Amino acid sequence: MTTSLAELHAKAVEARKNSHSPYSKHKVGAALRTSDGLVFSGCNIENASYGGTVCGERVAIWKAVSEKGSLQIQDLVVVTDQDVAWPPCGFCRQVISEFANDSTRVHLANIHGIQRSLKFGDLFPDAFQSSHLKV
Repeated sequence: MTTSLAELHAKAVEARKNSHSPYSKHKVGAALRTSDGLVFSGCNIENASYGGTVCGERVAIWKAVSEKGSLQIQDLVVVTDQDVAWPPCGFCRQVISEFANDSTRVHLANIHGIQRSLKFGDLFPDAFQSSHLKV
């Protein structure tokens, strides 16, 4: 793991500590690095209505967009405390696709370290993109 990736993992682990997850009891942290080197993190925030729940990946992305504006994700780390690291859910994959490209690296991790790294294009091939909306 490179130093920058280790730092990104540490940010995701730290963000995970702030998780509001009284229903699932599963804390998730995420951290992303933009193409210009900025880092943003987030955690899952659950809601009693369930539909109001937001995953850590989306929180990190929305924080980045709200603070920076337009961006390109270079790396994304997702951290849980599970033995086998969890990938982003389908909803998160769609949101990630708005700010990623096929080469964006997604790192699946638990609190001890990164277990698997893959390109976003392999994680979510043929994502629905803005180009599909052009007539």
